[in-house]
Amino acid sequence: MQAINIIQEIQLLPLDKKFWIVEETLKAIKKEETNRLMELAVSELYADYATDKELTAFTELDLEHFYETK
Repeated sequence: MQAINIIQEIQLLPLDKKFWIVEETLKAIKKEETNRLMELAVSELYADYATDKELTAFTELDLEHFYETK
């Protein structure tokens, strides 16, 4: 479906449905942008975490069992 067709179909909808479409579209755009920025950050920092043991020192504790005292 072409973008112009989508817009024409949206124009036929009642106002509350138009607002819903706008809100859901904005949510999807924000989520996509957040994912893109996260992927960019991962790619920029991956080499540091792969080679600098100080950045990953606490990951050795991941398998340790911690118990809460009561």
